[in-house]
Amino acid sequence: MMKKIKKWYKSVRDVIMNPKRFFTKIVADGDMEESMLKAFIYGLIGGVLVLAMRLIGGATITLGSVFSAFIVVPVLAVALLFVGGGLMMLVSEITGGERDWEIAIKGLASIFFIYPVLLVLNALAFNCASLWVISLIGDIYVLFLFYNIAYYCMHGRRIAVILVVGIFALFMLTVYLTDYHIGWFLVKNTGAALSCLI
Repeated sequence: MMKKIKKWYKSVRDVIMNPKRFFTKIVADGDMEESMLKAFIYGLIGGVLVLAMRLIGGATITLGSVFSAFIVVPVLAVALLFVGGGLMMLVSEITGGERDWEIAIKGLASIFFIYPVLLVLNALAFNCASLWVISLIGDIYVLFLFYNIAYYCMHGRRIAVILVVGIFALFMLTVYLTDYHIGWFLVKNTGAALSCLI
């Protein structure tokens, strides 16, 4: 288990420090179990961290919140991995990249370390302004990682990948500049999002 943890730590470091080198090395070898395990573990870590933060903040911990942290959030993370894989395959088709489901899943699983980080950062938001800043930085970084997967991992044409990521960025900008951002914020942090309505 320690060997796996060290391997995951190295992959996180490589994704952050040198995404080009990391993503170009991803190949299909028939082993998708590790990708699903990564998504589940990172989801579990995120759920437990948010639960711990609520406990420290004085919130009442219910059976429902424990069930959510230990079961719902990790399972949701795995579901998001496969939904994201389908989206990545569509993007790859549009950009002329790889048509390999396994490579798409592996590429996405390698960035799932950001999932617990975003969960915790969103939970730390204490008012509307802090939620805006955290949400914007998080969403921009996710788009950056998405670009790296689509280009270096799935080998899409650069111009086509930039165009698709640009469309996603434009959609994101539209959400932020309209009232739809309240709904997006409510998903991330209900308390801080409600302060945006005052």
